Amino acid sequence: MFLLASVDNVYDKYEVVIGLEVHAQLLTDSKAFSSDRNEYGNLPNTNTHPISLGHPGTLPVLNERSVEFAVRLGLACQSEITEFNGFARKNYFYADLPKGYQITQDKTPICTGGVINIRLDGGESKSIGLTRIHMEEDSGKSLHDQSPFETLIDLNRAGVPLLEIVSEPDMRSSDEAYSYLTEVRKLVRYLDICDGNMEEGSLRCDANVSVRLKGAEAFGTRTEVKNLNSIRNVKRAIDHEFKRQVDLVEAGKKVFKETRAFNAVTGETSAMRTKEEADDYRYFPEPDLQPYLMTEEYKTAVRNSLPPLPDELYHKYTSDLSLSDYDATILSDDKHFALYFEEVLKHTSNAKSAANWMNGEVRGYLNDQAVDIQRFPLKPEHISSLVNLVDEGQMARTMASQQLFKLLIEEPSKSAKALAEEHQLVQIGDASELEGWIDEAMRKFPDKVEEYRSGKKGILGLFMGEVMRMSQGKADPKKTNELIRKALESND
Repeated sequence: MFLLASVDNVYDKYEVVIGLEVHAQLLTDSKAFSSDRNEYGNLPNTNTHPISLGHPGTLPVLNERSVEFAVRLGLACQSEITEFNGFARKNYFYADLPKGYQITQDKTPICTGGVINIRLDGGESKSIGLTRIHMEEDSGKSLHDQSPFETLIDLNRAGVPLLEIVSEPDMRSSDEAYSYLTEVRKLVRYLDICDGNMEEGSLRCDANVSVRLKGAEAFGTRTEVKNLNSIRNVKRAIDHEFKRQVDLVEAGKKVFKETRAFNAVTGETSAMRTKEEADDYRYFPEPDLQPYLMTEEYKTAVRNSLPPLPDELYHKYTSDLSLSDYDATILSDDKHFALYFEEVLKHTSNAKSAANWMNGEVRGYLNDQAVDIQRFPLKPEHISSLVNLVDEGQMARTMASQQLFKLLIEEPSKSAKALAEEHQLVQIGDASELEGWIDEAMRKFPDKVEEYRSGKKGILGLFMGEVMRMSQGKADPKKTNELIRKALESND
């Protein structure tokens, strides 16, 4: 026990410093600089074109849709949008990069600065700064597991438009990195610019990790862990690198600036190559592409097209609607789910009850049927009608949930009120009818009436249950409770 505590104390002396580079494949129809299709899952080497293959004499043409997507993301992150956008050639030689260079942005990234707000356990928030967001094209894909003797190359991905989102080294734990990447994925999905599917490689992450003594100002030597394909693996790789680097420092050894690979099976990283510097890539201006000039009118048009953003919705739900952190987080996690909830709110003023229906019955149905909200059979007006029927005292919440909700699922063409009336589910609040059932219950249990009047108040539930039985659950519980008390406490 003493040795374990001692080791823990060694790690407690240090803090990790993390910056993430996220590559988001854009949901354009064609590639960044050519007309070949941007589609995942096609047969290898079928989405190719002389331009993306780098044939002599071919000239790239900028896909303006990728510019729009970059501006969308930059505006959502409060970045500065660059007016004069030039492109550069980044030279390196891999088999899956047929041109021998990548078209990217070097000196003039389309977005500079900005912030991603994250929420941590405990409810606290933190702002992670962005260094830049720039446009570039993807490389092809090397397949190492298809043949025991050879590496195969699929060039379908070559030329697919990317946005590289580079954070400042502002994260101080793997949990913060996990939250940051979760927010980035949520944001690109809200903006409809990337599907965020890390398993398919449409969102990939490189983690820059270093360690330093707590309180120190200078950063340590960083390593870059490449091509992490899940948010969980980003967290695991960072945790491993932190311990590995601390162990090296404590042993008096040097941390090398290098690129490392992560093994998802062992949870460990291994050296791939020394880390390249900008000079290694021999950047120079792309001679075949004219610079793109951004206008204020264009930025305004893009800004006006933005959907409600997850951070805005979260603050609206917690501040304006007084919903809990849990409710607000769940409701704003998915764009289409949030927009559905927004439509529900247009038809009811009871936001808390609407949130309970969304996070309860609606989400339960979606989980049971393994579908998303876009395939949910009910319209938002159906959910708001359920909320309003209960609020107006026309139906008990339990009956609305257990009976009317299921009836609506079976007959979504009908309104909630019409189905409630058709199946005689409307709650009974007429005092004379309720008093008739109460009198009958009191005549049935005269001894219990005397017990209540002698001070055994808990027996009221017996009469409540009897009235509910006689009314087939339709008696208004609140009115029934009041009338039973009044009858039992009367000496008439």
